[in-house]
Amino acid sequence: MTLKQRQEAFVQLGLFINRHFSQNYLPKEAKFHEDLNRIISIAFSYNGWFTAEETNRALQGIALMLEENQLAEFVKGVREPQTPKTVAVIMAGNIPAVGFHDMLCVLLSGHRILIKVSGDDPALIPFLAGMLIYYAPDFAPRINFSEAKLKDFDAVIATGSNNSSRHFEYYFGKYPHIIRKNRSSVAILNGSESTEELQELGKDIFHYYGLGCRNASKLYVPQGYNFNGFFEAIYPFGYVSENKKYYNNHEYHRAIYLLEAIPFLDNNFLMIRENTDLHAPTSVLYYEYYTDETGLVEKIKSQEENLQCILSNFEIQGLKTLKLGTSQQPGIFDFADQVNTLDFLNTL
Repeated sequence: MTLKQRQEAFVQLGLFINRHFSQNYLPKEAKFHEDLNRIISIAFSYNGWFTAEETNRALQGIALMLEENQLAEFVKGVREPQTPKTVAVIMAGNIPAVGFHDMLCVLLSGHRILIKVSGDDPALIPFLAGMLIYYAPDFAPRINFSEAKLKDFDAVIATGSNNSSRHFEYYFGKYPHIIRKNRSSVAILNGSESTEELQELGKDIFHYYGLGCRNASKLYVPQGYNFNGFFEAIYPFGYVSENKKYYNNHEYHRAIYLLEAIPFLDNNFLMIRENTDLHAPTSVLYYEYYTDETGLVEKIKSQEENLQCILSNFEIQGLKTLKLGTSQQPGIFDFADQVNTLDFLNTL
């Protein structure tokens, strides 16, 4: 199976997803669209965080990655292996189909993939893999799934929490591996942001209910920052409290903070509190004041290994930042933890 054939299958998958959301179905693919609609419903029954809106958001993000010109540029980084290896990929389940980029990298690189899906997201990746096989039947022997203990593999890519990463290191440390831990994202404000810019920040905070490593879970704000404008700007995101799991998290943490007399601000769907930690619980946003940019840069640089994205709408010397509102729009070249998965696969 040539690289061109593999690439074309992914292009076709992207076009299929686009047709799904434009409802411009090809007659021969009508059943697949019915299946995808059913799977989107099933996803929510398995995982109360996976509403149709959030699953659709994730699928549309995948389609953007699979745009033909993007893929053509991406595959320039592939070195065809002389002997294809089997790469076990242990996927997370915090965001719909979050392991897709790893599957993309392994299959484009010319290796075989052994997938262990998360129990929180058991159906989306198998469906997408099935569509790849539909467009390129030669993928069939290269894509396998495991429900039991992983065996017969040559390398590992595993994504999980700091806790699970210790187990992954213990079991898979002897194999070539990428093992990902918890990461968080932060936003830096200077107080001059418009309402529209703060609404964009709302996307970074609330899309996927804040469960992803690319979600902003902490703000750095100048000393004396007034949060009134921020709360007004994020008002449209109040829909998150309609989700039972999110609402329960909000009520639980509010009760804890009240019992422990911890100061916080609340707009009935988001609490913000001052805290030096990076990662806030669901429905909570931490903030920390800064007095000078130099000290802020030093603090953030000291925590870079725990950060996925740094968001800001003004230039900060010494930091690589993304614009507010873009954290949940990763491109095909946005590798998790800034570790180039293709480079890793090229070494096998």
